[in-house]
Amino acid sequence: MEQRAGKSIKAVFFDVDGTLVSFNTHQIPASNLSAIQRLQQKGIRVIVATGRSINTIQNVSHIPFDGFITFNGGCCVATDGRLLSLTSIDPGNIQNLLEYSGLEPLSFSLMYKDKVTINDVTPEVVGMYAHVNLPVPPVIDRSNVDMDGVLQANIFIGPEGQDQFMQRVMPDCIATRWTPLFADVNPAGVSKQSGIDVFCQEFGIDVSQTMAFGDGGNDISMLRHAGIGVAMGSASAEVVASADYHTVDVDDDGILKALEHFGVL
Repeated sequence: MEQRAGKSIKAVFFDVDGTLVSFNTHQIPASNLSAIQRLQQKGIRVIVATGRSINTIQNVSHIPFDGFITFNGGCCVATDGRLLSLTSIDPGNIQNLLEYSGLEPLSFSLMYKDKVTINDVTPEVVGMYAHVNLPVPPVIDRSNVDMDGVLQANIFIGPEGQDQFMQRVMPDCIATRWTPLFADVNPAGVSKQSGIDVFCQEFGIDVSQTMAFGDGGNDISMLRHAGIGVAMGSASAEVVASADYHTVDVDDDGILKALEHFGVL
């Protein structure tokens, strides 16, 4: 049954950090590069699905992908540069965030289509950006914040305080996380799942003909939604429970092994 399902796959969606790219080496294993090339040779579309911005995926930019889901679905871009979808956070929620952080200690970043800013630099912030091999963004000018066009915010708050914060400060948004350090905040209704639907429409395929790989909480909706969802070896129990299959780690050729397991390759 699994083998037959794999034969019908027409598009594969890949998370970046911890899935395509190793957290240990910050590199794409050779097996992933080979797998992508073989998929495309078979006519299978290959799409990035990341919480990163469109301008911070240099670590995979040398790969000729067939599309990009960025900002966890907030911005979907075709390989020819066409903007397929763009959804920003309600400015009122950004105003609430600024007011809250003026009263309570809270680190956060604001991600726009063409820039990222952060309100302060703490050891936790520095460590997180080093973990994903990105420079720390410039510090925001709180007196001159652009409330419009924020596609995603990163809120440095623990899981235990997340729900209360979201209800109080950013009620029109959803929060997901792949680390205890911070949560990705996106407009309600925006997710990697919605990004899959954008590309299914773009390519004229059914969601049952898709496969997705991920390792973090922001991948859960995508893994549940795709025809076949694969959790990477490093994924948490919650992510694994949302997937159809649990492969090994990216450094152990987890993507290639799963594609072979399902008969896609």
